[in-house]
Amino acid sequence: MKSAVETLNPTRVRLTVEVPFEELKDSLDAAYKKINQQVTVKGFRKGKIPARVIDQRFGRGAVLEEAVNDALPKFYTEAVNEAELNPLGQPEVDIKELKDNEVLSFTAEVDIRPTIEIPDYSGIEVEVDAVEVTDEDVEKSVEQLRERFASTSPVERAAEDGDVVTIDLEAKVEGEILEDGVASDVSYTIGSGELLDGIDDAVKGLAAGEEGTFTSELKGGSAAGKEAEVTVKVTQVASRELPELDDEFAQLASEFDTLEELKADSRKRLANMKQYDQATQAQERVLDKLLELVEVPIPEKLLEDEINTRKHNLEHHQLAQMGLTLDRYLEIQGKSAEEFETETREAAIKGIKTQFVLDELVNKEKLNVNQEELTEHLMRRAASSGMAPDQFAQAVVEGGQVPMLVGEVARGKALAVVVEAATVKDTNGEVVDLDDEDEDEAEGSAEATEAPEATEATEEKPEA
Repeated sequence: MKSAVETLNPTRVRLTVEVPFEELKDSLDAAYKKINQQVTVKGFRKGKIPARVIDQRFGRGAVLEEAVNDALPKFYTEAVNEAELNPLGQPEVDIKELKDNEVLSFTAEVDIRPTIEIPDYSGIEVEVDAVEVTDEDVEKSVEQLRERFASTSPVERAAEDGDVVTIDLEAKVEGEILEDGVASDVSYTIGSGELLDGIDDAVKGLAAGEEGTFTSELKGGSAAGKEAEVTVKVTQVASRELPELDDEFAQLASEFDTLEELKADSRKRLANMKQYDQATQAQERVLDKLLELVEVPIPEKLLEDEINTRKHNLEHHQLAQMGLTLDRYLEIQGKSAEEFETETREAAIKGIKTQFVLDELVNKEKLNVNQEELTEHLMRRAASSGMAPDQFAQAVVEGGQVPMLVGEVARGKALAVVVEAATVKDTNGEVVDLDDEDEDEAEGSAEATEAPEATEATEEKPEA
């Protein structure tokens, strides 16, 4: 076999492959054997039909076609390996010449990973928010905890702000009651904003047994996005009573004996959360700076696939679960279709560029992923997906997704190397030392830099 490579652009090549006919012998034998098992010829046992009879009855061309389809993936792969290419996706194969008992020649155009030069990134500097926990932050945190331990008691009066009401709801669109627009014994805290717009004004002033109507745009269900006339009937009004903020509350709501200890713990937890946010912010901003330093040509076909994947996932998974159409989503977001297209394209470009750059860093820094790191990442992904670790691991293995998870962890480690080399300062001008941050944050960078499935570089078999 002889092969040559022609560079069409920085992300696409054309392979020209010429195969002597004798190298097709194994595929020809396999073709005859396959046809033998599929056809019946009177006078011959199944599987024992001579090659000359198959040629006469079914045509030598059918055999050659079967043999070429069998041989193409092998010769294509050999040519790719010989040229040391990193192909992306499915090649476009064109058979140029097929002469029986002489030669097979074909071309294969395929996108490849571009050659990327990683510059010195040690001079990267970014600014992040300072970690500051105020007394107001602590008071707000304790107040939220206090809200969780509130008690309710029925009252014989009209509903007021902060009351918990039990209500029945009935929604009509164009005078017709919706099948999924009726609900009974719904508990709602007035002012929480957890139900329909306009419900607070409708129920305030109503006592048990009274009802009112209001108009609201439905957020989900069969008539999501449509204006509905909603009837709300109050069946019970209950006042909420918050516990006193004292040592007794601290003992009730936590493992601490005093309110001061509870507040001190809240301050510590808030500081940890803000440090985590700070580390995440540092990773994102360092990554943005790194991407600015590197010139990365993007394969057009890969970009097109990635854009389509993002659109499909948004429209058919995320929005479908919320009962929204894409048009309605854009209306809520206040975006035009053109703005959405631009944003999606920019996000896709960044996703592909991020993967290419970090994968190159993995190679440059010779980073490896050990079993412990992979297991920790798998556990984290399982938790975020709501699946049991064993169940998630089985799904990953059966779906052939282990290399993808390894890639995510490796890219996270690559980004951590760049962050470590960068200078990170907070808004107070203080240098931030991220080395002391919890390892979970470094692990989180694997997910933060995860490229979508459409950008995974895979070598696929060609078809004639």
